[in-house]
Amino acid sequence: MARAGSTSKPPMHSIAATLRRGRQATGLSLTELAQRAGIAKSTLSQLEAGQGNPSLETLWALCTALELPFSRLLDPPRPRIQVIRADEGQAVASSHADYRATLLSACPPGARRDLYRVDTEPGRPHTAEAHAPGVVEHVLLSAGRALVGPAGDPVELGPGDYVVYPADQPHVFEAREAGTRALLASEYL
Repeated sequence: MARAGSTSKPPMHSIAATLRRGRQATGLSLTELAQRAGIAKSTLSQLEAGQGNPSLETLWALCTALELPFSRLLDPPRPRIQVIRADEGQAVASSHADYRATLLSACPPGARRDLYRVDTEPGRPHTAEAHAPGVVEHVLLSAGRALVGPAGDPVELGPGDYVVYPADQPHVFEAREAGTRALLASEYL
């Protein structure tokens, strides 16, 4: 698997099926969902057809509009014992920053949290719009340094530092050192 800064393709067949099911379950048309997510109808149509290479921001916007945990787009079948090596896993890259999120554990039935490994490099910060109401993010930095948290009040983290913040408001993750890596948990309340 490629390192941060490289491109990795999300599993389009899974994303397409989940988006179609989610849209149909909410009774939204392609036009209505595209408007709610702030994307072009043609983009949504391509994604539901299993085409394209969507950015992290596009996928988050669609999940927020559908009130769907992000991990549902990437959730592979889970064996009883699962090992994901440091350079493996389904990663989705940001289109605005050298930032890549790799799904480690999707929310099992009855639970409402997802775990991601974040690999990021200094440069343009990763900024995220507000997620669904009540979403909280937990970040444990394992390597490097980063500014993390609400867009107007992020905190600087070093290896071993932890922060929790409301993710239902705009927030940021900005690497301050090369090789910055973190564990991010999204909690859906």
